Order: sequence, then structure tokens, then C-alpha cells
Amino acid sequence: MAKIKLEYLWLDGYTPVPNLRGKTCIKEGDVETWSLEDCPLWGFDGSSTQQAEGSSSDCILKPVGLYPDSTRKNAFLVMCEVMLPDGTPHPTNHRATIAEDPGLWVGLEQEYFLMQDGKPLGWPSEGYPGPQGPYYCGAGFAQVGDIARAIVEEHLDLCLDAGINHEGINAEVAKGQWEYQIFGKGAHKACDQIWVARYILERLCEKYGVDVEYHCKPFKGDWNGSGMHCNFSTEYMRETGGKEYFLKLMDKFEEYKDEHIAAYGPDNHMRLTGLHETQSIDKFSWGVADRGASIRVPHGFVKDDAYKGYLEDRRPNSQGDPYQIVSRVSKTVAEVEAEYK
Repeated sequence: MAKIKLEYLWLDGYTPVPNLRGKTCIKEGDVETWSLEDCPLWGFDGSSTQQAEGSSSDCILKPVGLYPDSTRKNAFLVMCEVMLPDGTPHPTNHRATIAEDPGLWVGLEQEYFLMQDGKPLGWPSEGYPGPQGPYYCGAGFAQVGDIARAIVEEHLDLCLDAGINHEGINAEVAKGQWEYQIFGKGAHKACDQIWVARYILERLCEKYGVDVEYHCKPFKGDWNGSGMHCNFSTEYMRETGGKEYFLKLMDKFEEYKDEHIAAYGPDNHMRLTGLHETQSIDKFSWGVADRGASIRVPHGFVKDDAYKGYLEDRRPNSQGDPYQIVSRVSKTVAEVEAEYK
């Protein structure tokens, strides 16, 4: 039997953006056979996380995902939902608002800046770097700075060790900006893994004296903001599709434009300006391979007038809550697909 470190992770009650919280529980067991079912419910003081009053502060952590933690000996990361003492979901538990659907496939593209002393890594101590252009997928000190590459590569390895389904990483358009992509089958998997990957990145950056900036538009002017593009498909969209179905879906997305924006992260008006490959926040559009559209359709989607495959919603922003984003997307798609089932 070994002493096993279980780092319980959850989202607090801060708005408009929740923070990740974590605390370690020590249990005895066999590391090789330890499973999610072996992780017990655990409590925490909700009055310290804006999730309860001090006079009745107990909240419950319900484990929903288990990930090996290669940064510690005999350790796992345990993603949790927050529950009330009576066993019902806490009002801040947006994961519980998503109906599980194995036919829903989700891919999320998380952009972020790595910051030190108030500036992105690689920026000069005074003023600004050269204009955007050479940084996207760039290499070399002049393009990505000194320690940024080390951080993103180590983060990738830690996430792969944890079983997180990364599909890629790259330097992004603005200097000091990076991206990783995570894909999952089912309504919850990619969302859970984005949050765990965020936690791993933030904890990793502690030893480098670096912060992670998720704000969708941290720098005004001619600098790209950060998004979290949501790629999604349903079984019907992949296998049947059709132009009539697709146009009804786009009409429904336009009808619920404001509801989607509300769920896609704060301060999006600063990012969705119509510049830098974004549609204006007050408009909705779709287009084939159009990076300026609200929803981008790949060429393969419309090939031979099939109108089937996957879609990319480009409006969700980098600091958004994946649970709220996917909840809103899945509800809109389900409303349309109800007519076809």
C-alpha cells in the first residue's frame, strides 16, 4: 500500500470568471489500480470561495475525472463538481447543466499569453515588439523569446502524462501568445480536460515566476486578442447533415446570438470588433473557410453540397468557462435537431 496524493480541483464562485482551486487529500492504496471510484466525496469551506455563507459554509466536492500527476510521487489530479450538502448541484456548477451525449464531439482551442513583470514573454522592457506577422508558428529567440518554449513544451508533456487529449500546440499571432488544442468525444470530456490543462499550466508557471494571462484582449491596439474557438459536431451533423438542416441551425444560432455571447466569456466586446479575424460582437455570420465569420465552415463540410461534418464557432473567448460554452452550443443544436429525430 502506498500513500497517494489526490489533488482535488474545482471551480469557485467568482464572477464573471471562476478560479481554479485545489487541495490535496492523502489516501492509502495501490497506485496501479487506483480509479475514480476510489476517490471519496470531500468537503471544503465555501465561504472562502464565494460559494457559501459563513454560517453554513460546507460544500461538497464530487470527483468526475482522474488524471495521473507526473509532477508528484504517487499522485493524481481529481477534477470535481461542486455540490450542496443535500447532494444537488451547487448554483456555480455549470458542468451539471450539460446533458451527457456521447455523439457530441468537442474540440477547444485555448489561447493565452505568458506574462512576466507585466509584459508578455519576449517583449522588450520598454515599448513594443515589432508588428505581428512573424510570430505565428514562429521559431527562434527573436520570435518567441527565451523561456516560453520551455514552458509550453513541458506543459505538453505533463498533460500527455495526465492522459489529456492534446491535439497540438503552437505559437500564436501576437508575440508572447500561445495555443493548445484539446479534443474529446462526449459533452464533458474536452471541457474537463481544458480546466485540468489550465491548472497544470498555472502550477507549472509558478517555478518560472511567470503568470498566465487568459483575458481575451489584454493589449489594446493592433494586437490579436485571445479566443477559445469551439469546434463541434453531433452524430446527425457528421452522418446526415444537409443544407436545409444547416441553414436552420445557422438561423437558430443567429436567433440566440446574444445568449451565446453571454455564455462565451466576459469582455468579448473588446475582442470581437470586426478586426483581427473576428466578426463584430453585434453581428452573426457564417462562411466557408472565413476566419472573420462567427461560425467557420471547412471546405469539406460543403463539398458536393453534403453540408455535414463539423463547425467552428470562433466567438468563445480565452477566459470563458468551457462548461458554459458547450452547454449553450449543445442546447441550440439540440433544439434544431429535435425536428429531425
